[in-house]
This record gives sequence, structure tokens and C-alpha cells, in this order.
Amino acid sequence: MATRKAIVCFSCPAEQVWQIVTDLSHTAWRSDLARVEVLDDLHFVEHTKSGYATRFAVTVYEPPRRWAFSMESDNMTGSWEGIFEPVPGGVRLTCTETVLAKRRWMRPLVPGYLKRQQRRYLDDLRREICRRLRCI
Repeated sequence: MATRKAIVCFSCPAEQVWQIVTDLSHTAWRSDLARVEVLDDLHFVEHTKSGYATRFAVTVYEPPRRWAFSMESDNMTGSWEGIFEPVPGGVRLTCTETVLAKRRWMRPLVPGYLKRQQRRYLDDLRREICRRLRCI
């Protein structure tokens, strides 16, 4: 099992970053996704542009402070947590992701995968915040 934590700060209110991150009806800003299928208030499926589906179950929803969920696909299982912490002049977002590859041969690849995924997600989020809110 691999865990990776990323911490970024944005110069806008936590509520605004929360809205962008948790709004599953507006995910076009995510460069890796083709679409998100919302099943109900606690379950959704992300479909990547390369055709992979990952199922999510929300485990914590505490606006605008904490959002967490479990996730599972054919290749992995894991969890993700976002902590939105107000700081002077903005918000600090701490993203922690834990993944276990289902296939043993994939396990050495997971740390690099997590690093790339988090970097891509946070780069996409930074661009969307700049586009919508004109802040970083």
C-alpha cells in the first residue's frame, strides 16, 4: 500500500475551493476525465479519457472543511481525503491518497502513479481556480 500527501495553498476562501473540488456536475477542468457519473449523494464513478472506471463512496462530507471517500477500480483500491484549512489570505488544501494495487506486479508502480496523479489533479485545480476566481 502506498500513501502520498500533497499540500497546496490558494489565495481565496476555502468555500470557493471546496465548491470547485466537490462539484461533480462540473468536472471538465479535470484533464484526465471523460465524465463523472453521479449515482446518488454518496456514490459516483469517474470515467477516464483512456476508458477506465473508478467507483467512489463518500465517507466524510463536512463542508467546507473535509471531504473523503473510498475508491475502487479493476486495478486498485484505496482512499482519498481533502482537508480545506483556512489560513491567513486563503486556504491550505491537504490531499492524502492511499492506494493498494490489486495485482502484485503493479505494486512497485503505485508510488510513481500517485505522484503523477496528484500533480496532474493539483495543476488542473490551480488552472481552474485561476480561470474562475482569478486567484492562486
